[in-house]
Amino acid sequence: MTDGRADPLARLDHVAAALEDLRGQAASQPLEDIAKGIAESAVATLPDADAATITAIAEDGHLYTLAATDEVVIGIDECQYRTRRGPCVEAATQRRPVRAIVGEHEVEWPEFTASAKAAGINTYLSVPVLLPGEPGGEDEVVGGLDMYSFTARAFDDYDEQVMRLFTTAACEALTNARRWAATQRKIAQLETALTSRAEIDQAKGVLMAIHGCSADEAFTRLVEESQRTNTKLALVARKLLESLQR
Repeated sequence: MTDGRADPLARLDHVAAALEDLRGQAASQPLEDIAKGIAESAVATLPDADAATITAIAEDGHLYTLAATDEVVIGIDECQYRTRRGPCVEAATQRRPVRAIVGEHEVEWPEFTASAKAAGINTYLSVPVLLPGEPGGEDEVVGGLDMYSFTARAFDDYDEQVMRLFTTAACEALTNARRWAATQRKIAQLETALTSRAEIDQAKGVLMAIHGCSADEAFTRLVEESQRTNTKLALVARKLLESLQR
């Protein structure tokens, strides 16, 4: 721990302001931008923090760095993802904050220790980001907030508790951003589906006019061409319409 820290009340005021900023994050911002803002706020909140990353868990279970305040520490994260061991992985699997002084866990985390030493990191704090589960159910780990310091023995119990509060707000911001992004994807998919349906209907009309056939017969012709060329039905319809414009 370094000397000259602000008193606890002053630090608490700073934390409250940072949390309020997090709650004001617009969900319409890209997820990566929101995550970067969370990481930067976390570094500004802890006196001895020099860098931070946000670890995310993909749908297939693999870990990746969603945001980082300094590229020098990304390699430390990736080393843990690759070996599946280190304070970041332990915080996620044990669902609890993990503080580590680099060098004190060399036997259990040799790769992390070597990577952290190479980057000049001396102290590390990882706090899982938990998505509250159903009443009586277990919280879901959606990622982690990883703090790095060049200072020896930088993080204390107070810092750990502050980051617990921080990850609660971070979870809310990240969840809102993910929901907004998912909604935008669904809207885009719906728009694509509607466009495809319109093109198929237009193509059917063209075939009906050319061949004097019924709507069902025109649709059958499109399906047969789709199967013959192994092409999506919507693309077959689009190509037919484009051929009429040449």
